Amino acid sequence: MYEQNRATTAGELWTFNTEPTIGDVDLTGFKVEAMDGSIGKIDEATYDVGSSYLIVDTGPWIFGKKVMLPAGVVQRIDPEGELVFVNRTKDEIKNAPEFDDSLVNDEYRGRLGDYYGGQVGATGTSQVGAAGQLGQTGQVGPDDEFTR
Repeated sequence: MYEQNRATTAGELWTFNTEPTIGDVDLTGFKVEAMDGSIGKIDEATYDVGSSYLIVDTGPWIFGKKVMLPAGVVQRIDPEGELVFVNRTKDEIKNAPEFDDSLVNDEYRGRLGDYYGGQVGATGTSQVGAAGQLGQTGQVGPDDEFTR
């Protein structure tokens, strides 16, 4: 297993770090894969610079709970497979502050930013990966679930 370097600025937490930018890709309906398995499908995605996020419907996994994921936790995207890979575990996502669309404000985003530590996973320059997958380079080994 590899060790993640999650240091980044708070602004980067709310910005997609994939290259080329994903502004032309509608992520609604894409499946979301945490580091240790599937967590659900994207209900909504925003692409505002410095304040982007995903709303993920976890379905029966956490009793139909929806979660907000800052764009900076997206490690890579597979447009052909309609998959989004995030650099968090299922438990980290499950234990995040509960999402309530009526409470999405600066205070909630601040709590979510504190929870995720204003940090993202792999470091390095962004690149287009194999088979059209968008994402970042980093310390990912050949036997991890992201490169299989």
